[in-house]
Amino acid sequence: MSDSIITVENLSKRYLIGHRTRGEGLRHAIENAVRAPQQWFKQRQKKRAAATEEFWALKDISFQINRGDVVGIIGRNGAGKSTLLKILSRITEPTSGRITLDGRVASLLEVGTGFHAELTGRENVFLNGTILGMSRVEIKKKFDEIVAFSEIEAFIDTPVKRYSSGMYVRLAFAVAAHLEPEILIVDEVLAVGDAEFQKKCLGKMKTVAGHGRTVLFVSHNMTAISNLCSKAILLEKGRLTKLGEVPEVSKAYAASYKGKEFANLLEHPERMGEGKVQFTKLWIEDKNQNTLDRVLSGQEVVIAAEYKSKENQTLRKVRASFGITDSVGQILFLASTELTSPGIHDFPPEGIIRCLIPRFPLSGSEYQISPYFEVDGVMQDLIEAAATILVEDGDFYGSGKLYPPGWQGKGVLVDHQWTLPKA
Repeated sequence: MSDSIITVENLSKRYLIGHRTRGEGLRHAIENAVRAPQQWFKQRQKKRAAATEEFWALKDISFQINRGDVVGIIGRNGAGKSTLLKILSRITEPTSGRITLDGRVASLLEVGTGFHAELTGRENVFLNGTILGMSRVEIKKKFDEIVAFSEIEAFIDTPVKRYSSGMYVRLAFAVAAHLEPEILIVDEVLAVGDAEFQKKCLGKMKTVAGHGRTVLFVSHNMTAISNLCSKAILLEKGRLTKLGEVPEVSKAYAASYKGKEFANLLEHPERMGEGKVQFTKLWIEDKNQNTLDRVLSGQEVVIAAEYKSKENQTLRKVRASFGITDSVGQILFLASTELTSPGIHDFPPEGIIRCLIPRFPLSGSEYQISPYFEVDGVMQDLIEAAATILVEDGDFYGSGKLYPPGWQGKGVLVDHQWTLPKA
């Protein structure tokens, strides 16, 4: 008898992306429709087809997960992780293929998943339990435990529309983890919570798994994946490229960065600024200009970017910066020429700027780099989250200790010293 609790067979999900096209104008459209309606209709159909692009978020995914497995799902942004979880949670229908789930599923994919904004926290606990197929008596038995875990006792009878994002996450996770689903699906929504609560959630997921239930966990935090999961799935551009033990999948994930420029920015569609000067490439390297595929906390790192002007003349009063953000877009630090190299800087029409960070101050996770270029007080180019930087935990403090589980990906590492009393 098979012990499989999740079976995914040839799963694909396609989206149609529309692109704006220039219209012919209302007056001309009416004239053409009246003069030659069939020809006008055919032309409209062709234009619509040309303006629509297929995007496969998932393509021919197949795997099996056994009862009691704790599986991490990893991959770069846009790899298809969240789409896969939405399909497994029955939120999104697949384009083709099928999934088989042998048990109740509780999912936490985004803040407030499954909550009704007008209902109180108490009412939402009972609503979620009912959706999971539990009786009112069963939910009552778990209620006090859920509220205690969420630490929002004072607000349990307040409508959840008045909750902060942190309160949403606390209650939503408590409900999902305590109402005894056979399958618990958790996206990196926990990034909204504070570090102590993240640690608490990871501990609860370990407990859930220890009771023979199955956990699927999406995270960019490889330390959390390693501590919690027994297996991992690697997705790249909508395809499953690796399934197996965490160390080997983690190694394949890191290797996918190796030897590659982090971003070719020539055709990047989402950028801001006047555009007379634009970034063309972005990557990271060591001080000897060897390209790096990943970074250790505390390592000496250089962020490098190539730029090019559309005009062959000296660029006056240049200001450049690299902003580093976390998975929810929070700026963690800004490296700017204005801060550490103040003064007037004139650049050639094209070249490479490099920023040396002597001890990279972030813990193990994935972060985004946003390059900025300004000339004579005018923003020329800004690309938010232009590239991803993969960081692994290192001995930043030289103490032989790594960042504690549940704290990775939050805040900045800073040198500090203690003066402690003696007994």
